[in-house]
Amino acid sequence: MPARSPAAPLAALDHLVVAAASLADGIDWVAAMTGAVPVPGGRHVAMGTHNALLRLSEATYLEIIAIDPEGAKPARRRWFDLDDIALQAEFTEQPRLIHWVARTDDIEAASAACPLPLGKIHALQRGDYRWRITIPDDGSRPGRGLLPTLIQWDVPEHPADALPASGVTLAQLAASHPDPAPVRRSLARLGLQEAIAVTFDREARLAAMLRTPRGMVAL
Repeated sequence: MPARSPAAPLAALDHLVVAAASLADGIDWVAAMTGAVPVPGGRHVAMGTHNALLRLSEATYLEIIAIDPEGAKPARRRWFDLDDIALQAEFTEQPRLIHWVARTDDIEAASAACPLPLGKIHALQRGDYRWRITIPDDGSRPGRGLLPTLIQWDVPEHPADALPASGVTLAQLAASHPDPAPVRRSLARLGLQEAIAVTFDREARLAAMLRTPRGMVAL
């Protein structure tokens, strides 16, 4: 009897999220770290944020996100904990990697399969890009930022397709958590156990190693 093939992963790494006090600060910080300059993206009107992007591969990128000073404050809390005062203090001191996003072809099924809640599914748009994305009502990052936000792109083009080659690639994504077992189980249910290594520590931390024109860089 032939061996049963493993189930296909429900999700795959899509992009990393770096938060900054201003978009200009984030662009300058990433450019100084990597030697590659991120490209301005656009506004997320519903969330009161804007971004810039740096290509990491054919299907992954690094997103710099900041509160848009010219945007209207949303009626709800912004995504990725950007309204959290403690987190704001951290990225005001220096931009930092705060989260990651995984793409899926079936966001309803992937969200339902995850043992830990990822949030409600919202339909959003930026320019020609349309997508559905999981966002908790309180705007928090699932698993303190270690579990991904899920995204399903509803257009054939991926944002990385339009970005110039940067010479920057992701070498490793790793994290620590005071209770890593539930996080690991959730990642496994999504098929993301190989995408990020989660170990034990007293604090939740997320880190990425990048290969850049300036050598290996840790975010």
